Amino acid sequence: MGQAVLIVEDEATIAKNINIYLMRHGFEVRVATTAEEGLSQLDDFKPDAVLLDFNLPGMNGLEALAKLKTLAPGVHVIMITGQGNVELAVEAMKAGAYDFLTKPISLGKLKILLERAIGEERIESTLSYFLEKDKKQYGLDTLIGESESMLALKDTMRRLLDAEHSLQDADAPAVLVTGETGSGKEVVARALHYNGPRRDKPFVEINCASIPQQLLESELFGHERGSFTDAKERKLGLVETADGGTLFLDEIGDMDLGLQAKLLKLLEEKLVRRIGSLRDQKVNVRIVAATHRPLERLVREGKFRSDLFFRLRIVHLNVPPLRERDGDILLLARHFLKVHGSRYGRAGLSFTPAAERLLANHRWSGNVRELRNVIEQAVLLSRGEVIDAEQMNLCAPLALQSEEREKQEDYEASASYEIPGEGIQLEDVERGLLLKALQKTDWNVTRAAKLLGLSRDTLRYRIEKFGLSQAH
Repeated sequence: MGQAVLIVEDEATIAKNINIYLMRHGFEVRVATTAEEGLSQLDDFKPDAVLLDFNLPGMNGLEALAKLKTLAPGVHVIMITGQGNVELAVEAMKAGAYDFLTKPISLGKLKILLERAIGEERIESTLSYFLEKDKKQYGLDTLIGESESMLALKDTMRRLLDAEHSLQDADAPAVLVTGETGSGKEVVARALHYNGPRRDKPFVEINCASIPQQLLESELFGHERGSFTDAKERKLGLVETADGGTLFLDEIGDMDLGLQAKLLKLLEEKLVRRIGSLRDQKVNVRIVAATHRPLERLVREGKFRSDLFFRLRIVHLNVPPLRERDGDILLLARHFLKVHGSRYGRAGLSFTPAAERLLANHRWSGNVRELRNVIEQAVLLSRGEVIDAEQMNLCAPLALQSEEREKQEDYEASASYEIPGEGIQLEDVERGLLLKALQKTDWNVTRAAKLLGLSRDTLRYRIEKFGLSQAH
């Protein structure tokens, strides 16, 4: 089926010639001799574009244009008239016409104009579809979790969004999202955008670790033609592309110091300069940055600018790892089972209690991303309507942990140190105790904190202070 064009023209010869020409070039065409007849065909024919004559019997073209924009707002209308005066053209364009042609009409020009109009309409329709899809997909209610840490995160996000909706200027605060790999930092960033006042503007993302540093500056800030060897054309950077919306900088901790300085200028002055350009351009973009790396430690080591760190962390959101989200593992597992079951035509799948125990007791070092992938694998490998523990164990690269290992909730960490004659460094003792508690609880920060009589935040601070990781 070709692109559909409705011709509303009362001069039979003109209408016939346009009809024959467009049909030869693959268009599907209908002709109406009055505006009333044309409007009556909208629901049935659903045109991609309308050619609308101004001088019509009964309702004239401008009156018909006003009704068209109400009944079919996404359809582009090209006005046609034998009265080629400027005033009429301006009035038609103000009323929403896509373009304006005077008789006699160049059929070649008309074809090019129709293809352009229909192409733009379809692009706009596609973008609108994906925008609405993203709005629904990234609502706050899609952040699944009823654990204390997730409820606290969602409450903070709601308060931030409420404040943004009341903001009296366009300078939205930067947000730093931290959390382990796979914990859902991108989902949080998208939820902030699609639930905030910028939701109808672009959401642009870039992973700072996935692009070589020498190319990252060009990707972010763009370049002018001839500014370097391969710069054959001017290129807009992602900052300009995101103007009015949100720029999401994932893995910000991997950005080099030189580029950090340019990002700081963007945050402070809202100015961007393409590589090779002599002038700055004003932009209105909101920055959300994310990292799994300890930025405070990178600042101390001189690998991350302290001024940029504090400028990015006006609002700090920490996404908790899945192993610390009590009860959320099974909520998410059942959700992913339903989603993947529907995708693969296996609706109605369920877990046995033993399979759920295995899921609940696994440490999930890959967090939500790992859980989602494991459930998809389980759906693909399942033989019946119920997924049991044996089938879940087939999904291991997991090495699902035994129930008994995870039941040891209340043991105490113990460590004995002999103080040698030459003395001992207290920090070494503290570091050793921290490692023992973390290893004994398989790096479950909540339980390790209980063993040491610390709050979870205090333990996190000390982990970062000593630069501890599971590799130790």
